[in-house]
Amino acid sequence: MNAQKLSKRLEMVAKFVPTGAVVADIGSDHAYLPCYLIHQGIASSAIAGEVVAGPYESAVGQVQKEGLNKEITVRLADGLAAIELTDHVDTVTIAGMGGPLIVSILEKNPEKLQGVTRLILQPNIHVKVIREWALAHNWAILDEEILEEDDKIYEILVLQRAQMELSPAEILFGPKLSTRKAPAFIKKWTREKENWQRVLQSIKDAEQTPEIEEKRAELLALIQLVEGVL
Repeated sequence: MNAQKLSKRLEMVAKFVPTGAVVADIGSDHAYLPCYLIHQGIASSAIAGEVVAGPYESAVGQVQKEGLNKEITVRLADGLAAIELTDHVDTVTIAGMGGPLIVSILEKNPEKLQGVTRLILQPNIHVKVIREWALAHNWAILDEEILEEDDKIYEILVLQRAQMELSPAEILFGPKLSTRKAPAFIKKWTREKENWQRVLQSIKDAEQTPEIEEKRAELLALIQLVEGVL
């Protein structure tokens, strides 16, 4: 992967960036995504934010190497603190982290989202918490994608400012993804269902405490939800 050729998951993130956008890529690592967006004529300018010194220095070096110092500003900052209101950022990308970490970043400096009209989020795990956050903070799902790369399955959520309603099944599976049922979606949830069935089997002969009964009911409900979608 480099500034000209992204991974499949980052290519998918880039696909949802509007033409002419001012982008803040939080946790930018080598700044490959911002560099790609400028090279492709997608973004007009970008902020690359990094909280760790090593990746920050890598991003600075990459931007210099690509000759994009005028278009991309690299900042050493914690999450959304990399954004200044004078940047006029309208699109925020956060990729390659767990869902709970992404939510904590969005909640830590909410004032930095002023003027932001699109969030493109690619959690590695626990996608559900992002949909729950979106529901609670008046962000609606514009689109979703799921893909497999290097034996891992990734989901991408594209949010815009609006209210929405989601059923428990849509919060878990995604309203767009559960309608399209892509091969990666089927694979992911078939695997999850098998895992839950294994756990259910393992507690079958355990002492039936209130905690075990609660776990059993939770697993049965999840399995029923999956069977209703697949």
